[in-house]
Amino acid sequence: MIEPSKPPRSLLSAAGRAIGDFSMIREGDRVLLGLSGGKDSLALLHVLIALQKKAPIHFDLGVCTVDPQSSAFDPAPLKPYMAELGMRYFFESQPILEEAKKTLKEGDSYCAYCSRMRRGILYRVARENGYNVLALAQHLDDLAETFMMNAFFGGKLRTMKPSYLNDAGDVRVIRPFAYVRERQTAAYVQSAALPIIPDNCPACFGDGAERSHMKQILAQLEKDNTKLFPSLLRAMRPLMEDTPGMPTERIHMQAQPAELE
Repeated sequence: MIEPSKPPRSLLSAAGRAIGDFSMIREGDRVLLGLSGGKDSLALLHVLIALQKKAPIHFDLGVCTVDPQSSAFDPAPLKPYMAELGMRYFFESQPILEEAKKTLKEGDSYCAYCSRMRRGILYRVARENGYNVLALAQHLDDLAETFMMNAFFGGKLRTMKPSYLNDAGDVRVIRPFAYVRERQTAAYVQSAALPIIPDNCPACFGDGAERSHMKQILAQLEKDNTKLFPSLLRAMRPLMEDTPGMPTERIHMQAQPAELE
């Protein structure tokens, strides 16, 4: 067993504020984290471990990795690391990449197919093992890129929701990093020397070109406007709200919320 690396206060604070604002984690919840092994999911794992120790509520935490069976993705380092942390760890391997090649037609998105398949597997693991919450590691940059891409290419005002029930109504999906910048997770995992797995989205085959381009556009805009992401967060906030009928009780995990960095 090893002692988990403690995330910086700014990261804990931003995640705790989002968890509280959207009532993501509640007393007695059993949370399953989707762990790809990339910087964001590894950072979220350590944030949830830290919050679990100091939160005013009790919640259980498990971890699941989905291996799409691609030569570009090697999750081998994750198993011993999860054992060292003492985490309950689920490992699911499925030839998603090969299935996509057989199933998809020209012009279909490999990324969308892979995402749906991974999500379905995570839902199944959660149900089979009694987890009612699925935690994903998308951050504010992801939400902003999704918002802009929907507006530019789809003509819709839409982004990822920080907390919502899946279609079956039995698993609550949460994104505790909804207020966290990507540079925060990158800085943390580098300083903590966490065992990141590179190239952990092998099925894209260029499908991420539009998102990558949007990331570049936002980065350029931010050079001239340091308040860009706080402004985008305010613009997206009505789109991020819980669905009607969701509980309104808020439990703040961190006493000192941090401003966006």
